[in-house]
Amino acid sequence: MGHEDLPALELAFPGPERDRGVVAILSGRKTALTGLLEIYEHAGEELPRTGQRFSVLDSEGRPAVTIELVDVRVVPMREIDDDFARAEGRGYADVAQWRTAHEEFFRSDGVSEFLGRTPVIDDATLVVAQRFRVPVEPD
Repeated sequence: MGHEDLPALELAFPGPERDRGVVAILSGRKTALTGLLEIYEHAGEELPRTGQRFSVLDSEGRPAVTIELVDVRVVPMREIDDDFARAEGRGYADVAQWRTAHEEFFRSDGVSEFLGRTPVIDDATLVVAQRFRVPVEPD
């Protein structure tokens, strides 16, 4: 199954943040990602499932890498731990740094514009915590 046969996954918004995420996946540093449950609900999208594969797009909308989800959980933000935060591959030393960055992104103008309001982000805010691997494609 090629990139074009898979559902697309876009990290953050096009630009430097997305490009850094793609590079982190390609280097093996990034093996986790987090989505705001409210965004999935607002978009009417089904939640991702363990075993599902995605084609991760770069900022130009081109397929950059395929990932396969190995664990998907909907949890309150307070349940994210240091290990998960570091697996996001963004250089977070601990969950406090992860939390600050995610609160900033989830309250960003782009997210607020999409939702039609600025979301409330606190310990009880539900996120979709996903762990993934880059599958080895047969030659």
